[in-house]
Amino acid sequence: MQTDTPPQEFDPNNDPAKLSRIGSHVTKRLNANPLVQPVDHPDAQLYVYQGFLGASDCKTMIAKIDADAVPSTLYKGTEQAGFRTSYSCHLNRWDAFIAKIEARMSDVLGIDNSYAETMQGQRYQVGQEFKAHHDFFHPSQSYWLKEGPAGGQRSWTAMIFLNEPEEGGTTEFPHLGLGVRPQAGMMLIWNNMKLDGSLNYKTLHTGTPVTRGVKHVITKWYRQNNWLELNTQKPS
Repeated sequence: MQTDTPPQEFDPNNDPAKLSRIGSHVTKRLNANPLVQPVDHPDAQLYVYQGFLGASDCKTMIAKIDADAVPSTLYKGTEQAGFRTSYSCHLNRWDAFIAKIEARMSDVLGIDNSYAETMQGQRYQVGQEFKAHHDFFHPSQSYWLKEGPAGGQRSWTAMIFLNEPEEGGTTEFPHLGLGVRPQAGMMLIWNNMKLDGSLNYKTLHTGTPVTRGVKHVITKWYRQNNWLELNTQKPS
C-alpha cells in the first residue's frame, strides 16, 4: 500500500529557485574574474582569491577586531559548551575603511552589499576553534522564526584570512576532503547551496584549533533577500 507524503510547505524566505538564480549569477561573475581560482570539486562550489587584501589593510582590520572582540556566541537553542571558543565582533559597516573593503568583496561576487549581513571579525588564540557547522540556516531550528523574515537564507560566504598562525587554524570541509590553510589577504568564497538552490549539507566546515600563534579572519554572509533594508537604517 502506497502512502502519500504530505507536500512540504513553500517557505518564501528559503526559496530554492531564487537561491539558484543568485548562485548562477555569482558563478558567472567569479568564473569571469582571472584573479579568482575555482577549487575543483563535484560536490560544492568554492573559489580562492589570493592576495585580495594587502598587508596594510590586513593590519588595520586586525586592530579593529582586537579593539572590539568579545567571546563568540551561537544562536539561542544551538548552544554547546566548547563548540565555538573564539572571540568575535560585528564590524561597523558605516566606517569608511570597512565600507571600502565590503564594497570590494561584494563587487567580486556581483551581489549588492545590502544583501550582506554586518561583516564579522573573528580572532582565534591557541586552543580556540569553531567545530563543524553549516553557514546556511536550518529552517527547522527555532532561530529561523526570526532570521527567515530578516533577510532569508544565507546564499554565499566570503571569508578573508588576515594573518597566518604558526600552526593550526585550518578551515576544513570534512565532507569534501578539503582543508584551507590561512594565508594573509586570501579570500575564500563558497556557495552554501547546491546548483538547484537547495541546502548543500556537504559545505559543513570547521575552524580547527590554533596550536601556535593567533588567527584573525573576517566573514561576510550574503542573504537571499535585502538584509540591510530589513534590519538597519544608516545613522543620520
